Amino acid sequence: MAGIAASDADVVALLMRQHGDIRNLFDKVERTTGDERRTAFRHLVQLLAVHETAEEEVIHPFTRSAVPDGARIVEARLAEEREAKELLSRLDTMDTDDPKFLTELQTLRTDVMRHARAEERYEFNHIRRHADTALLTSMATALKAAEAMAPTHPHPGTESAAKNLTLGPITALVDRTRDAVRKAMGKDG
Repeated sequence: MAGIAASDADVVALLMRQHGDIRNLFDKVERTTGDERRTAFRHLVQLLAVHETAEEEVIHPFTRSAVPDGARIVEARLAEEREAKELLSRLDTMDTDDPKFLTELQTLRTDVMRHARAEERYEFNHIRRHADTALLTSMATALKAAEAMAPTHPHPGTESAAKNLTLGPITALVDRTRDAVRKAMGKDG
């Protein structure tokens, strides 16, 4: 596994690192302005979108099948994800210089951090208990593959592995094309 950080070879450690990256991006968006804020926000949108899609495709199915009361745990996380995607989708259409932007961003941050804590407590801890090292490594590989194919913008209503696998590749292509056009037009960093 040359080139892969040891923590990225364990799905729970990888997800925990991504939660830290998300917190850091929220900080950066909040403390910057202008083009720097726009660029940081685009990175935050992309990380949140691919992170949640990959969890929906890899983590939640495992939790449903291997964790006692897993279906209830997953349904609670999906409800949180749906709400966050709806708010993120609204923010994604706002100008980051809009006076309402930071207020809405704070609401999103609160929701996302609450969701991350719930995942860490109610889902990730159970995954550690019910998966051996080889499975944690295999799930990390699957998560990275799912992230590589995931849409880069939020799409509320697609919070299931089946919907992501059916709609995801087409949606990801559209999102990545839109991202490339934005970048080419100088609207993103």
